[in-house]
Amino acid sequence: MIMSDVNITTSTTTAARRRLGSRWIDDWRPEDGEFWNTIGRTVARRNLIYSVFSEHIGFSVWSIWSVLVLFLGPNYGFDPAEKFLLTAAPTLVGGLLRLPYTFAVGKFGGRNWTIVSALLLLVPSIMIAIVLKPGVSFSTLLIVSLFAGVGGGNFASSMTNINAFYPSRFKGWALGVNAGGGNLRVPAVQLVGLLVLATLGTQHPRAVVASYLPLIILAAIGAMVKMDNLSANSNTRGAIREVCRHSETWIMSLLYIGTFGSFIGFGFAFGQVLLVQFPEQFPQPVRAAALTFLGPLLGSLIRPFGGALADRFKGSVVTFFNFIAMAIGALIVLTASQINSLPLFILGFVMLFILSGIGNGSTYKMIPAIFHAKAQLEVGAGLDLAEADRRATRRAGALIGLAGAIGALGGVMVNLAFRQSFLTLKNGDGAYIAFIAFYAVCCLVTWVVFMRQRPGRLLGV
Repeated sequence: MIMSDVNITTSTTTAARRRLGSRWIDDWRPEDGEFWNTIGRTVARRNLIYSVFSEHIGFSVWSIWSVLVLFLGPNYGFDPAEKFLLTAAPTLVGGLLRLPYTFAVGKFGGRNWTIVSALLLLVPSIMIAIVLKPGVSFSTLLIVSLFAGVGGGNFASSMTNINAFYPSRFKGWALGVNAGGGNLRVPAVQLVGLLVLATLGTQHPRAVVASYLPLIILAAIGAMVKMDNLSANSNTRGAIREVCRHSETWIMSLLYIGTFGSFIGFGFAFGQVLLVQFPEQFPQPVRAAALTFLGPLLGSLIRPFGGALADRFKGSVVTFFNFIAMAIGALIVLTASQINSLPLFILGFVMLFILSGIGNGSTYKMIPAIFHAKAQLEVGAGLDLAEADRRATRRAGALIGLAGAIGALGGVMVNLAFRQSFLTLKNGDGAYIAFIAFYAVCCLVTWVVFMRQRPGRLLGV
């Protein structure tokens, strides 16, 4: 059954028994042009809007330690290496949680899980508000920072859910908007931190957290009232087992480490890097905070453009040239570090943020394109077209969650690379060289697997 703007029903008694809550859609055919134009587009857009808002707040909580470390002055007694761990910890947990969050969409429904995942953001927010003050031990803050990782899990469940709402020709754009809207919260929370630093000083970091408590409640209420569950998202766990058998799964995870891992890693570390790399030019944290939001802001805004480019020119082509440009950007940062040029350093990092945003959009477009190409081969082998489309959507949603989990771990690697480089070299040059080498590997892998002419290559990716 389908709904009339939108009366949602379940199709069988068995399905009704296993489901939690209401607002389930059983008949969802986005590839059907008439269905999409009369019903699907409106419903999909409404779910996208509220998904973006919820994910937006989730990213705030996940990335909040990139701001809070700027408040940890001498009265807290923490060195730069410890502060890099405080930003790496939530990145790690957020990456690990993306897999169970992906499963949760299939088990509980996209709407239902959005409500739960939004309310879970209250836990780390309240914990930070209680413990963050001078005299707190580093081990206590490290444990509290781990809980902020729940905000990172929201991304995987949101992307998996929205992937099923849109037809193949709009997936790049829709996933780019959904992810970009969430990513925008990285610069947004940094702007909130800048506002607090500029008005209240470093003595009131808990004011940053307090500003998000009502927004968390609003995100949960919005999902409850306006979002829907899709039956097509069921059995995600089985789909992940399936996609693990595809070599493209691990290749896409590698590429997403290079794009999203760079974005989230740089977003979490950039303020600290400025303070440590250019201490004479940033005697006060507020001066660093005034610059840290620019790169993540541009990288977030341009992510839908990366998806749209991939819709037009193919994701593999955009991704290939984007990694070349990222290697050049990292080389500019390395050069700026060696000649101690702050303007060139900021220019290189802004380039990296923008390019990581484009790459985020193009790589996520590649995921549904891979399984759409495989579905065409299966149809050619005799599989029913509708069944092939359902498999492709289910597998793409599973890989979005899996690649998102692995890619987020790249953010941990970025922070640890900075930590080790500053410990051993007293600058970030070792990390920048590692980034250049990794981008070169990603570029080569993209060309060999998806672009080089060879028998059996998936077309249209």
